[in-house]
Amino acid sequence: MSGLIEGLPDAVALRCLARVPFCLHPRLELVSRSWRAAIRSTELFKAREEVNSTEEFLCVCAFEPDNLWQLYDPLRDLWITLPVLPSNIRHLAHFGVVSTAGKLFVLGGGSDAVDPLTGDQDGSFASDEVWSYNPVTRHWALCASMIVPRAMFACGVLDGKIVVAGGFTSCRKSISKAEIYDPEKDVWASIPELHHTHNSACSGVVIGGKVHVLHKGLATVQVLESAKQGWTVHEYGWLQGPMTVVKGKLYVMSHGHGLIYKQEGESRKIVVSASEFRRRIGLAMIGVAGDIYVIGGVIGPERWNWDIKLMSDVDVLSLGGDRPVWRQVAPMTRCRGTILGCTQLRI
Repeated sequence: MSGLIEGLPDAVALRCLARVPFCLHPRLELVSRSWRAAIRSTELFKAREEVNSTEEFLCVCAFEPDNLWQLYDPLRDLWITLPVLPSNIRHLAHFGVVSTAGKLFVLGGGSDAVDPLTGDQDGSFASDEVWSYNPVTRHWALCASMIVPRAMFACGVLDGKIVVAGGFTSCRKSISKAEIYDPEKDVWASIPELHHTHNSACSGVVIGGKVHVLHKGLATVQVLESAKQGWTVHEYGWLQGPMTVVKGKLYVMSHGHGLIYKQEGESRKIVVSASEFRRRIGLAMIGVAGDIYVIGGVIGPERWNWDIKLMSDVDVLSLGGDRPVWRQVAPMTRCRGTILGCTQLRI
């Protein structure tokens, strides 16, 4: 990686390149071999942090196409398509997704593919596979497998490590087992089990540095502050529906009420109407930099119209002003339909 920019030391040249937006990196690689090596180096991404040029992206995977992820750049209103996830499991779904240590992690899940002749589910219901996408090399890699195969489970990041809990294992049996992954060491370890499980999917949100696990249909929330202490059980009675955390506060979309609520402890406050999303199922809701993004989903059949419409739309609720305002941004260019996974990634 020598002679990047004539007349400049490489260390200074690297800091110049670090200020170029991530979406332009493929073009920079065409300049020369040394630039390609620089663009795909960990040194460049360290320099991006040093010069405060890191960027926040949304990562999205939908029902179509199969095993494809896209990144959304909110500053440039631009979608970037990643290489296809190279899992042998077709139509991977019901997985967990988080980002930590500068990588995107896709964990567990099983096949959502259906045999068109028999209507049977195709392949495994729950997997122990863990994949990571490295934006430096722009490649997917297999990581250490989870201790227990699982699908429809809760997932979150605690002090830079990935916590998974609950869900269903291979024989479609609900489980209370939990484990934690260290991305630096590529090692999984068991942690205390959930106090109870339920015969329904569960999900996880991280609020105030604690992992919160919710089971569909249950009012209780199980909370993990540290892997050593184990879980505590709280009767919060939170609303059910798509939810996300923005600046440490929990927001929930209630399809039944057609509203988005801000949930604090056991109390809640109406933020804005979301009646236009009542007919949209399978959408994702995620917070990025003070905004709430509502992504994709399906508009199901109606009384007079049996067509199913796979959505690629992205609506954004800005929370920063005196009152919340909706706006539309660029729709997904490849992904559409039910959102299978959605998270943030800082590059």
